[in-house]
Amino acid sequence: MKIKRTLYSIIIAFPMALMAQEAPPVIHLWPNGAPGFESRRDIPEAGTSSMLKSVDNPSLTVFLPPKEKATGAAMVVCPGGGFFQLSFVSEGTDAARFLNSNGVAAFVLKYRLPRLTNSVYTMENPHEDGLRAMRLVRSRAGEWGIDPHRIGMMGFSAGGEVTSMTTFGDTAGITNAPDPVDHSDARPDFIVEIYPGSAGIPQALPANSPPAFLLVADDDNHTASVLKLFILYRDAKSPVEVHVLTRGGHGFGMGNRSRLTAVKNWPDRLADWMGDNHIFNPAAPAKGIK
Repeated sequence: MKIKRTLYSIIIAFPMALMAQEAPPVIHLWPNGAPGFESRRDIPEAGTSSMLKSVDNPSLTVFLPPKEKATGAAMVVCPGGGFFQLSFVSEGTDAARFLNSNGVAAFVLKYRLPRLTNSVYTMENPHEDGLRAMRLVRSRAGEWGIDPHRIGMMGFSAGGEVTSMTTFGDTAGITNAPDPVDHSDARPDFIVEIYPGSAGIPQALPANSPPAFLLVADDDNHTASVLKLFILYRDAKSPVEVHVLTRGGHGFGMGNRSRLTAVKNWPDRLADWMGDNHIFNPAAPAKGIK
């Protein structure tokens, strides 16, 4: 009986130890908590591992591809959730694992939620989180084997709005900042927006806007945001690719839970775009795509 108990303990303990060993590292955007909200940094996250209901100490969860597969490209991934929750699995870790399978490092952003009931945050706070996330990844690119000129940003729904706010506003590094991370430019080298909302989309596209991949379903109420951004890119003659699926609704994430073939396969279109535009190729950065 004692032998059986010992074997049972080993069988249970081994996968748990393996899971703990393989848990991706989490890096907080600011070591002492978000500026002005340092006192909230120790407030635990609420919700479940797949659907977060509050974030007070914004962070990046790091997913690195196998070294033999790494391309040097990277993506900051912003899950959606209407700014009152975060779809951390379907629009975060699922995306990260897909990117890893294509040799791309992924950093899933947990940003602050201004539309949560009684939230102390405003829309400027997730904007700050997006800027800081890009600067943090770029400032530590050498540590992770990343090309600092091939770091993109990907957002779903509200996360697409974080991507727009980060990309189309002022992204220049703050040269006199006491924290060297803030010296880095926050501009993504390419962006991916999946059924984004309208926040952060400018009236006119800045001259240095990065190449964009946009996707939405026609039966989603966010279709107008994608079409507006597409027209801005067209008018500015900046590189853009857009996909409008006939059906799919809102919130299908990476498509792996959908019964629609076009929705299930949309990540392949993203991989095609990244390959065609030299994002996978270390010798050909995304900037100034020809």
